[in-house]
Amino acid sequence: MTSQTTCPLCSRRKAKRLCPALERAICPVCCGTKRLVEIRCPPSCPYLSSARSHPAAIVQRREDRDLEFFVPLLSNLTEVQYQLLLGFQGVTVKHAESAIPSLLDVDVADAAAAVAATLETAGKGIIFEHQPTSLPAQRLATTLRETIRQLTPEGHTATRFERDAAITLRRHEEAARKAEKALAGDAAPVYLNLLGRMMTRLKENAARDRETVSDAGDALGPGRLIIPG
Repeated sequence: MTSQTTCPLCSRRKAKRLCPALERAICPVCCGTKRLVEIRCPPSCPYLSSARSHPAAIVQRREDRDLEFFVPLLSNLTEVQYQLLLGFQGVTVKHAESAIPSLLDVDVADAAAAVAATLETAGKGIIFEHQPTSLPAQRLATTLRETIRQLTPEGHTATRFERDAAITLRRHEEAARKAEKALAGDAAPVYLNLLGRMMTRLKENAARDRETVSDAGDALGPGRLIIPG
């Protein structure tokens, strides 16, 4: 039987659901909004299983609002640029998990702008490394530059890839600067929290796709299922 004390996550609502990940009771709202974002829910959680089958209205509204903000970012992007955007966003989320001091949306915007400006300047034949002002932004910029270095084809300098990276980083910057206003009322850092939710959904979808492929393979039998490389 769950406790009727105040939820330890929001300190406002009644704690009515026993969370197996936190091993204490939390409120239904925090359960629904922080699930798999701030709380590492085990697969055995009954609330997680139920939400996957029948998403609550509040969760569905959250997803619709996120997509309303996120989808315009993809307009006019090529497939390569789209993949780069997801890559830069994933690197940013990963970097933010261990960043000290904590990364803010403005740091993300400044880091993306500095790296994009460096690539744009190089495209004009000028070698100059632009630097953001804050230390957290500088550290993220270093991570983004290293990611680009690893992905850039060998033997190329002012490549189409780098131009695509600059375009994509400008979208990353734009989103980080606009998120707080567009998603008014969300907890800060708004853009980073949005990315966390989006990455979680992408991982969930990928896991479900793998399960579907596995089930199809079992049904077809060995040697029958061909998965493109």
